[in-house]
Amino acid sequence: MQLRYAMTGMAVVLSLAGCQRTAYNDTNYNAAPAPLTAQPVPQVQGGQLPPPGGSSQFPAAPASTAPMGGVQGGAMAPNGGGLDVTKESLVGSWRVNGSCDMFLTLTNLGSGSRGGTRGCVGELTAMGSWEVSGKQVLLKDRNGNQIGSVYKTADNAFSGQTNSGQPIALSR
Repeated sequence: MQLRYAMTGMAVVLSLAGCQRTAYNDTNYNAAPAPLTAQPVPQVQGGQLPPPGGSSQFPAAPASTAPMGGVQGGAMAPNGGGLDVTKESLVGSWRVNGSCDMFLTLTNLGSGSRGGTRGCVGELTAMGSWEVSGKQVLLKDRNGNQIGSVYKTADNAFSGQTNSGQPIALSR
C-alpha cells in the first residue's frame, strides 16, 4: 500500500516539475537587430528609347483573326473541316455566348462524358453530356439525345448551334 502512495506522490511531483517556469536572460530580448552594412550598387545606364511604332523585335500582327476554312455565319461548316479537337483539351469551364457557363468533365455518362451548364437559356439548360465525334463536339441532353454541336475555331474558342438554331460560342 505504501508503494502505491509513493508512486502517486512521485507522479504528482514530476507533473508539477513540468509546470515550473525556467529562467532566461531578458536583457537582450527587446534589443534591436544589428544594422546591415551597405553594399555597392552597380552603375545605372541611361539612354533614349526608340520611337513608338519604330523597328521592333516582334513580328507584325496578322491582318485578320478570322479562322480559316469553311466559315458560315460565324460557325465552322460541318463539311468545311474545323480544327482538330481532343477530349482532354475541352475539360474544364467554358463561357457560353458571354452570358453563362458550361462545365465539361471526363466522367463517363452513357456514351459520352458528363457536362452541364449554369445560367444558360433554351436547349442548353438540358445539357447533361458531351462527346467528340471527328472534329465536332456533340452536346447532348440527360437522355443522350443530341441538342447541338460546336466546332473548334481557335485555341480556346468553339462555335456552333443548337438543333433549334440557337448560336453557341464557347470561349475561355
